[in-house]
Amino acid sequence: MTRLSVNINKIATLRNSRGGNNPDLIQVALDCERFGVEGITVHPRPDERHIRYADVYALKKVIQTEFNIEGNPLEDKFVELVLAVRPEQVTLVPDALGQITSNHGWDTVKHQDVLIQLIAPFKAAGIRTSIFVDPILEMVEAAKTTGADRIELYTEPYAEEFLNHPTQAVASYRKAAFRAHQVGLGVNAGHDLSLENLAFFTANVQPLDEVSIGHALICDALYYGLENTIQLYKRQLI
Repeated sequence: MTRLSVNINKIATLRNSRGGNNPDLIQVALDCERFGVEGITVHPRPDERHIRYADVYALKKVIQTEFNIEGNPLEDKFVELVLAVRPEQVTLVPDALGQITSNHGWDTVKHQDVLIQLIAPFKAAGIRTSIFVDPILEMVEAAKTTGADRIELYTEPYAEEFLNHPTQAVASYRKAAFRAHQVGLGVNAGHDLSLENLAFFTANVQPLDEVSIGHALICDALYYGLENTIQLYKRQLI
């Protein structure tokens, strides 16, 4: 069954908007685990506008499920953080400085040599390494030769096309996941997955190890409550 990892960046955004510690990020992470998620995801950025580096250290002390840290490995501070915390998984994302949110995957062909160098210290530390990629077979195949353990498929294009052409929207993702499996890569997915499009995605994209969902899940929790929302999302997974 596909595992659900909840990205709690939006909880940190809400906390930071007023200062103080309300909502309590650590308690929310623990509650997510108690409500049945299989992982917690954070994406610290250099300006610490949501998740702070201190949050990552604090979360590592208490999280009992899988801890996934996303970020740009071209930032030395990020690399140092991951190697110090040693999460179960690090997801490498090609974010530009000041970028609002992730909007593309790595060109694993063009950046092959750089990625090999960046991944090596994480692998030496025993951290499973995933690379954020678009659903392009060439990029999936080249991800394998970087030394990565998994890919994370960038799913915003799927979410945008799903409402009008669901079968067409998922086609490239199905092929990418199948090819990843053939070459020995695990497959994660994330970005704009929601209650509306998640079940169709997971039914058509297999094997699928994990989905990382933040924005839509936290928005739904405003209406349905956090515990109920997590259960609603888990029911969409196979």
